[in-house]
Amino acid sequence: MTEPDDPGLLERAREGDPAAFDEIVDRYERRVFAVALRIVRNSDDARDVTQEVFVTAMRALKGFRGDAQLSTWFHRVTVNASLDLVRKRRRREHSSVDELTDQPAGEPGPEAEAIVAVRAREVHKALGALPPDQRALIVMHDLQDLDYAECAETLGIPLGTVKSRLHRARLALARQLGHLREGEPTGDHGPLRYE
Repeated sequence: MTEPDDPGLLERAREGDPAAFDEIVDRYERRVFAVALRIVRNSDDARDVTQEVFVTAMRALKGFRGDAQLSTWFHRVTVNASLDLVRKRRRREHSSVDELTDQPAGEPGPEAEAIVAVRAREVHKALGALPPDQRALIVMHDLQDLDYAECAETLGIPLGTVKSRLHRARLALARQLGHLREGEPTGDHGPLRYE
């Protein structure tokens, strides 16, 4: 049995089928949480954002026109809800790095796990030092693999703006990680690798 596509699920959910909405939640909950966690940097806040996103989705279901793919719409709502939360709680700088879930493939030994954990903390801390709009772009493009057009659509900004902001965000992240010093030449070398 094949899984129903997003438009089919949306139609069933609009008609009042609660199982269809549950399936939408099952399909997107992990992605929404992952994006929120990388932006808000705290699992409790990420859970709050995730819940808010699905409450918003339930309320907006009837009005969703389908101009964008459902995945793009969820990214947009998640990024906006996450940035709103960061702005509201800007004074509270509290990170919970232990909950980063990125693990290398295979069965690494304790030394490899320790190196990955240290790198994850460094990247998480450096991401946290970036302004929320730069952090959101790096999360969407470099960590969630959205292309420039999807980022532009999600954030409601022109494609060229996405490219220039992403470039500045990568430079800022490189400086935070100590890979680039202030005033050093900054050729465009593509996405930074965080692993």
